[in-house]
Amino acid sequence: MPVAKLLVANRGEIAVRVFRTCRELGIETVAVVAPDDADSLHARSADQRVEISSYLHAEEHIRAAKESGADAIHPGYGFLAENGDFAEAVEAAGLTWVGPSPEALRLGGDKLAAKRIAREAGVPVLPDGTPQEIGFPLLVKAAAGGGGRGMRVVRSAAELDEALAAAEREAEGAFGDGTLYCERYLERPRHVEVQLLADAHGRVVAVGERDCSVQRRHQKVLEEAPAPNLSPALRSSLHEAAIAFGQAIGYRSAGTVEFVLDGDAFYFLELNGRIQVEHPVTEAVTGLDLIAEQIRIANGDALATDCYKASGHAVEVRLYAEDSRSFLPQTGRLEALTLPSNNMSQGRSATVRVDAGVEEGDEVGLAYDPMIAKLIAHAPTRTEAFDALAAALAETLVEGVTTNLPFLRWLVSHPAVRAGEATTAFLTEHTPLSALPLLRPPAAARTPWRLNLPSPPLAAPPDIDDESHRASSAQGESTVTAPMPGTVIRLEVAAGDTVRPRQPLVVLEAMKMEIPVSSPFEGTVKAVHVTDGDRVAGGTLLVELES
Repeated sequence: MPVAKLLVANRGEIAVRVFRTCRELGIETVAVVAPDDADSLHARSADQRVEISSYLHAEEHIRAAKESGADAIHPGYGFLAENGDFAEAVEAAGLTWVGPSPEALRLGGDKLAAKRIAREAGVPVLPDGTPQEIGFPLLVKAAAGGGGRGMRVVRSAAELDEALAAAEREAEGAFGDGTLYCERYLERPRHVEVQLLADAHGRVVAVGERDCSVQRRHQKVLEEAPAPNLSPALRSSLHEAAIAFGQAIGYRSAGTVEFVLDGDAFYFLELNGRIQVEHPVTEAVTGLDLIAEQIRIANGDALATDCYKASGHAVEVRLYAEDSRSFLPQTGRLEALTLPSNNMSQGRSATVRVDAGVEEGDEVGLAYDPMIAKLIAHAPTRTEAFDALAAALAETLVEGVTTNLPFLRWLVSHPAVRAGEATTAFLTEHTPLSALPLLRPPAAARTPWRLNLPSPPLAAPPDIDDESHRASSAQGESTVTAPMPGTVIRLEVAAGDTVRPRQPLVVLEAMKMEIPVSSPFEGTVKAVHVTDGDRVAGGTLLVELES
């Protein structure tokens, strides 16, 4: 039976997004709402709402589906979206699971197993193994991870033990699995991912690729489709590799195979067995509704498309409640919020789409992702798409909470981004909100980059330590304050301790990421004002120091 009533086991922007497609398809919708999320936009957007104790409790979503009469569950992204046990429990309860099979989720979600399968399918992979086998720099990764959590770049043996311990804690907190592995780290690759659709009849197709190279803390900031500056042969090879991997694990539904590119060489990174945050850019250039395709596939229908036909170019940015320089999350009430209207015309044949997770008057809190909205521009050419997005960002207004809006305006105007030359090192090599160069030198005159080399001596990257304290001028004393709201998970010092410059004093957790707050100078700890487990607001006094 086709899906008639669908519960979204998620919140925020993605829940609202799924509800929109369901309305177009005539499917009733059910929102689940945690106790601290009762006034959220997604709770106001569904036909029905059911209170649950936590978005992370699988049994609560199934209970809510039974209680509401829903016959299907869509997991969105994050939370339990790639949890094979959850998918299995949904199907065991007699409900339709709008996503990959439990087996495919388990295979794709285990990064080590996924790399093995990719290798066996003839898909290039980065070397992994022990630090001694790989050498430095290397990347410590959570085997069950994603979204940048449980990841640490290690450039020397002296950094290894601390990085392993921090990554394990972060992975355990975010995924309930602290298993780690190490792989070779590429300093300046591009990050390109291929969108797959696969039905229950064994058919797997690639519907284009996206460039997601601009990232902070291993999390994406700007995405575009198609990926710029790819040769036809490289584009074809990426699509073929993604399809081969999807077939090898028996994939079904929408999913994304991610790669890192080094020139014309590419390497399998991971599978995202879910809808991606950046899926709207693919929808814009293909005319597909990927949520509708997921539902059709879950109903047992064959794929509606057999080839990828791009039309124009699309680019997306994520508007977050976060500081523009340190990228640390912020909280507050949205006293004013002006976003461009959906399908708003921006110049010749250019349109702008907005997928928002909040409305004016809503509170942006600490417990959940601080994304406010995604702005997506589509136009006949890449230049026109960027121009349309820049115009849309100029019209955007947010008051009551600090956002990355100034950073986004700067980003979409940057010559390196406009030229399609950004790598994952972009924000290391270009200080956010720094002055833009007046003229981009010709490509032949620019210094080429190489992998596994230190970053060139450009302006310093965002420094959390510089953002994390305010030094008083009173007789060599300083107070160290919280750079953002969070939870104290570990004290590194006690009163009377001697500390060196940049030595961690307190470790905070925000958005399941560990943020060390460090000493601004060499000195002595005069007093510590917090304890493990304390929840603190931005600006809270953490430690007093004296020189």
